[in-house]
Order: sequence, then C-alpha cells, then structure tokens
Amino acid sequence: MTPADLSRTVLHAVRRAVDEDALRAPVPARVRVERTRPGGSGDYACAVALQLAGPAALPALEVARILRERVAAEPGVGRVEITGPGFLSFTLDAPAESDRAVLAAVREQGLAYGHGGALGDEIHQLHHAREVRAAVTAQAVFRLLVAQGARGRTTCEQAPDPDWARLGVTVDAHGTPPTPLTEIRPVPAGATAGELLERLGPDAARWGLLRAAGHDRAALGPELLVQGEANPLFRVRYAHARARALTRGAAALGFTAEAAPYGESPAANAATAAYDPAARPLLDLIADHPGVLLAGARHRAPDRVARQLEAVAHAFFDFHDSCPPLPAGDEKPSAAHRARLAIAEAAGTVLAGGLSLLGIRAPEHL
Repeated sequence: MTPADLSRTVLHAVRRAVDEDALRAPVPARVRVERTRPGGSGDYACAVALQLAGPAALPALEVARILRERVAAEPGVGRVEITGPGFLSFTLDAPAESDRAVLAAVREQGLAYGHGGALGDEIHQLHHAREVRAAVTAQAVFRLLVAQGARGRTTCEQAPDPDWARLGVTVDAHGTPPTPLTEIRPVPAGATAGELLERLGPDAARWGLLRAAGHDRAALGPELLVQGEANPLFRVRYAHARARALTRGAAALGFTAEAAPYGESPAANAATAAYDPAARPLLDLIADHPGVLLAGARHRAPDRVARQLEAVAHAFFDFHDSCPPLPAGDEKPSAAHRARLAIAEAAGTVLAGGLSLLGIRAPEHL
C-alpha cells in the first residue's frame, strides 16, 4: 500500500462512517497522511479525527475510534493505533507487499509517478515580477500544480525578458489582470537571465534559482558547475545516469529487473532479504515522492522537490554500494540482482521525473 493508497483508504473509511450514520460531518475532499516522525508510532499518521471532531460534535478520540475500526479491516493495513489527542497511526502489512505496490506504480507511471488529481478543483493565476528568479519559480510552481490536476496560468507585471525563454519560462500575459492572483516573490537573484545563462547554462541556473527556499538567497556561484559529489545537482544527475547505466549493464548480461523487490518463491525471498536494511531508506523515499510533489505544489515550494531529489540520490548511492545491482566477476545474475535493479531503476525514474518538473534535463550518460 502506497501513501496515496492509504490516504484513499482513510477517506473511504470516513465516507463509510458518514453513510452508516456513525459520524455526522462533511466528508473532506482529501485526507493527508504523513510518515511518522522519529519517536512516533507506526509507519504513517493522520490527523483527520481532529479535523472532523468539531463538525461532528464529538471528541476527537471518539471520532478516531469510529474510523479505526473501519480502516483496520482494510487489506494492507496491519494495525491502527490512536495516539495523543486523537491521531491515527498506521502500521502497514508486510513491507514486501507495500514495496511491491510502490515499485509497480513507478514502473507503470514512469515519469508521471507522483502526479495526480488532488488539486483538480483548483484554478490558479501565478503573478510575478519582471525578475528571473520569480519567473523561474512561478514556472516551476505552475508545473507542480498542473501535475496535481490544477489549472491556471502565469502572468508577469511587465513584458517578459526575452532571455527567459532559454530558461524554459513562458508567460501567458503581462500587466495586472483583474482576477485573484497568487504572488510569487522570492528573494531576487541579483543577476539577469542572460548573465546566469552565460555563467552557468540553463540547467545549473534553474537548479540554483529553485534549490533555495523563496525567503533565502539563491546560491548562484561556480560551485554549480563542479563535476563532483560536493555539487548536489551533479550528484542528482549522476545518480540518474548511473541508474540508467545499470539497466544497460544488466541487458548486456542477459537479465532485467524483477518487477518487485522480493521474488515470488521462498528461495528468492531469502536471497533478497539480506539487503533490506540498505534498501529501506531508498524505498521509503521513493514511496514518499508523491507526497513531496503534492506538498511542493500546495506550498508553492519547488525547493522541497529539489531537496527530495538530493535525498534520493544520497540513498541511491548508499544502496548501490551496499547491494550492487549487477553481479561481479564470475557471479551469476540472481533474484537478488533483479530485485536490486528494480529498486535502482525506480530511483532513476523518480530522479528524472523530479528534474523534469523543475525544468532540468536528466542525461542518461554523464
């Protein structure tokens, strides 16, 4: 069960409780679940009971009890606990099943993994100053919103800088149209688009403009061009290129990825179990990716996506070094290698999809 699946499961439980007259409250448009914070209970947590307590005229703990019995019966949910003033904490069934679902979703959806319709009822007009960082940020936010089903357009206070097009920025209109606006005003870059393109090129310039939170200054120095691990952009793109190289290497050795991280037979399960500890952080980050994209859209924060990609790249290399997806020397390809390759390929897809939303190329060779 993926986080999106769990969110839908909880929402379905709310609807059932309302339909059965066990709960008298409006059904929310969506239910948010989050990975449990350190020291918390279970795999995921949700505050929907606290959200519904007021409208239902019931204590949050009572609302949580009503929902717990309905969610606990759903397949894929191992245990549901009530913590604190009324939080629901979920422990999912066998991690292998959850991991299978996540990797299957990445394989099926490709670069669109994490896209959805959560904001399908929203229309936005993103309005920004005639400044390069504001323009690039507005364009990235617009892409994130569209990826979550929203509609809208971007407008600028004045006629756009012609160099913006080389950074992938388009503006639907300029001036101040008489409609509700969402202002996009990060700390200015202190340079023009032309200057940044000349010094950094489009990909490094976009990363530098988007990586910092809007209230922080963007780092736009020569470090963005360093071809080494100290440069987060290089590390992210290199992780993607390495994932693609693994696929090519496996093909040359005559095998492909297993669609799930565990084999179907007991022998294959035993073969893959040994790398669980190293795979877990990467699998968790892949599972969290849809939630990060949705949060980036809702909070107008493409920097969240950039930081997620950095974390995925870091976990990918840790996993790659601890559990090589390709056999070495006289070693034959095994179920473990096919499973590891599936995880590596999923990481590469997440990195490529995230970079695409930021308007940055993901080369297959680096």
